[in-house]
Amino acid sequence: MSFSDLFDSEFQQRNKGHFASIVRVAFTDEIISPEEKAFLDKLAVRLEISAVEYEEILENPSYPINPPYLHEQRIERLYDLARVVHVDHHLGDKQEVLLKKIGVGLGFNVDNIDYIVDKALKLVDKKVDLDTFSVEMSNMNK
Repeated sequence: MSFSDLFDSEFQQRNKGHFASIVRVAFTDEIISPEEKAFLDKLAVRLEISAVEYEEILENPSYPINPPYLHEQRIERLYDLARVVHVDHHLGDKQEVLLKKIGVGLGFNVDNIDYIVDKALKLVDKKVDLDTFSVEMSNMNK
């Protein structure tokens, strides 16, 4: 196995873990709405998840969370997760709790996770883009 194959494999595993985390959030209310399905479809393409992998993850979304090393990548993953939680417009307790757990798994500080998730959901509610979300979330540390 070449070095580039190893990198590609690790990158793909991270993407699968990220996608599986989002699928778990989407499934917390035991239903994937058409809006959530459309978002998952777009995200699968962006994360280079094949049709076979997509179906496998929908059937069993138990891939490990692989926290990104860079804070910027953690913010991007939080953005994707918050959008899934927000898309069905009725945040249940299970979804918020799972979003907090996954946020900690992504490497966010457990002491601040309530504030981080609250701020993320408020920004997504305002329909900000990823760039605005990243700036706003990064500014909270200053």
